[in-house]
Amino acid sequence: MLERLGLGLAALGRPAYINLGRQGALPGVRSVPAMRAAAWKVLDESYAAGIRWVDAARSYGRAEEFLAGWLADRGHEDVVVSSKWGYAYVADWRPDAPVHEVKEHSLARFERQWAETEELLGGWLSVYQVHSLTADSPLFNDPLLQQSLFELTDRGVRIGFSTTGPAQAETIRRATALTVHGRPLFSTVQSTWNVLETSAGPALAEAHEAGLHVLVKEALANGRLAVEPPAELLGIAEGAGVGADAVALAAALAQPWADTVLLGAASPAQLRANLAAARVTLPGPNTLAHLAVEPGRYWGRRAELAWN
Repeated sequence: MLERLGLGLAALGRPAYINLGRQGALPGVRSVPAMRAAAWKVLDESYAAGIRWVDAARSYGRAEEFLAGWLADRGHEDVVVSSKWGYAYVADWRPDAPVHEVKEHSLARFERQWAETEELLGGWLSVYQVHSLTADSPLFNDPLLQQSLFELTDRGVRIGFSTTGPAQAETIRRATALTVHGRPLFSTVQSTWNVLETSAGPALAEAHEAGLHVLVKEALANGRLAVEPPAELLGIAEGAGVGADAVALAAALAQPWADTVLLGAASPAQLRANLAAARVTLPGPNTLAHLAVEPGRYWGRRAELAWN
């Protein structure tokens, strides 16, 4: 089970993010050195537990830098590294910045960010993903951008995309069908799925069947399922002797199409609590299906989360 878990660095590469439950997990002073040390501690603990997939992004502050330094220092050669382009981090390490990231799916943005990622992660990078692709993204009508992405496959880099918003399923299906020179452009997809937001499930199952590697992100609904879990989730957790976070992650792992479920732990303690998901056995993949809410409602609530 642990081999199906990965570590996402969204909460560890920058001083502010929208996840709930970070305040007590991160250093009191979130300086660059302190956050680097915090990231390395979680990376060390995840590696010791058997996790071998780490996911970053250009917009995760210094996540790529922290990850590159850790890989070079530790000498690990068996870690699958994925990162993302499309958002630029613009907060300048200010937790109170009015804007933290700016999205742009253009050829110029790709070329600039690919150069930045390559400089940091070089030969470690296995997967490069379009960050938060949507069905109306200009990428779908930009053959030069598609060709530039496709050319990375000649260098052994797999091309993927992540999705967000209430229309994830539409995006997944459109992106899965996209071809360059008669070959599928994308070989991985990373989407939000959790017991509150299950709408992408059927499309992810189709993508998995088509051969794409499916990564699940936000399985804890940006911390909501750990900090304010529904009573039914909490009841199962208490019966199993684990936290609500472990049950929510177990629900994601129960999906037969989920190849890798990403953890968003901000501390070793949070990581250890998450790893208890491997001890949870649910009756079936749809055990908690009744907790799902209408996608528009879910994403509206997510949009209200403050950077902290």
